[in-house]
Amino acid sequence: MSATPTPHNAAVEGQIAKTVLMPGDPLRAKLLAEKYLENVEQFNIVRNMFGYTGTYQGHPISVMGSGMGMPSIGIYSYELFNFYDVDNIIRIGSAGGLADGVKLRDIVVGMGACTDSNYAAQFNLPGTYAPIADYDLLRRAVSGAEKLGYPVRVGNVLSSDTFYGADETALSRWASMGVLAVEMESAALYLNAVHAKKHALCLLTISDLPLAGESLSAEERQTSFTQMMEVALSLALPESQ
Repeated sequence: MSATPTPHNAAVEGQIAKTVLMPGDPLRAKLLAEKYLENVEQFNIVRNMFGYTGTYQGHPISVMGSGMGMPSIGIYSYELFNFYDVDNIIRIGSAGGLADGVKLRDIVVGMGACTDSNYAAQFNLPGTYAPIADYDLLRRAVSGAEKLGYPVRVGNVLSSDTFYGADETALSRWASMGVLAVEMESAALYLNAVHAKKHALCLLTISDLPLAGESLSAEERQTSFTQMMEVALSLALPESQ
């Protein structure tokens, strides 16, 4: 649709793989590229939103930070889908567990993304749209986790515009409707994907339980996030592997 690079991404055509993993933190993107990928080339440093392309078990894959919140991932995912012809974006991030039975370290797969955001208003729809994951990516992620021996929870997540919310009862009310976890990006990613006729999935590691006042240490987060990253990386491989 548009010439590249963009104002936010220094990559040129062909530098970004068809599948992109997107952590919120650009330093986590750097860590993932250094730890898991071979033949790595950095394609973006604009605004320190690092992006890398390499190979995983011989297959091309890219990883790039998304920043925090729906406006940020909205920009980066839109450009990847529409300007760089990316087919699949898998968000890999942390979340606060809400529903009964969700525990620290759990991997949550966001089948749907409830939201308190007005992001969908731009599409001028005659009702309320329900942003959902790509089913094939979801199915493969659950299968990949099972093969790796990592249990996952699948269901609704909440994509919120606020980290520090004034309404202290809001999260408990979302939990009462079975929402598994709260994060800040997935709804925008899912909306951008379907509008571009592309594919998206959200994988989350439960790093804290805001209603119970519990959280992981930095070391515990690293171990748990490694499991989530391995599930995400499996989506870059042909299904036979």
